[in-house]
Amino acid sequence: MVIVPQRPGEGGRDPATVGPGVVIVDSQALFMEALAGLLSRPPLRAVPRTAMRSDAALELLARQPADLVLCDLRIQPLPLRSFLTALRELERPPPVIVLADADDEQALIAEIETGVAGLFTKDSDPEQFLEGVRAILAGHRAVGANVMHRLVARLNGTEPAPHRPGLDQLSPTELDILAMVGAASSVEQIATARGISQKTVRNHLANIYRKLDLRSRTEAMLCAARMGLTLPS
Repeated sequence: MVIVPQRPGEGGRDPATVGPGVVIVDSQALFMEALAGLLSRPPLRAVPRTAMRSDAALELLARQPADLVLCDLRIQPLPLRSFLTALRELERPPPVIVLADADDEQALIAEIETGVAGLFTKDSDPEQFLEGVRAILAGHRAVGANVMHRLVARLNGTEPAPHRPGLDQLSPTELDILAMVGAASSVEQIATARGISQKTVRNHLANIYRKLDLRSRTEAMLCAARMGLTLPS
């Protein structure tokens, strides 16, 4: 990740202050819920509000200002650049982080010129992402590692074809378990629901992490939300 320091004299929110107000705008309800959970936990302890539409987000911000806005690249009905223009007209325009699916990295890079505070793909490492959020709340700008690597490769003329592990690599059992992880089920709860041992659950989780290149339970939860996985009825 690259953090661009604030210019001398620029303001910024004190990152030590507890409970920054955050508005998340995304049409994927599960991803939005998982992201809100990540932001609300320590160390950030943010107070998130959510909206599935850009016009609804503007109404939220008109009623109560926020310290930060996180929005999907493809927000509707007001598209991103119109949404950014509307935000600048607020009495307290908040910094904005734009998020995009991994396949949208190229379109995400094009938004650097808009002056948004942060650019991240939705498969970013959660710890790195939170570090970027804290930097932005302090008045800096941040670009996720995935986006930065793509930008440098483009400038060097060496941009590779993207490789993204997909859910087609998972067995039906692994898909069900990933969905349960996305619903915040514990290893014990998953074992009970499926009638298997906790050791077997952990073995399945290890396979899921390896196949999808995940490194933590938080990444697995975000992955399940991003992929739209739901628990079987």
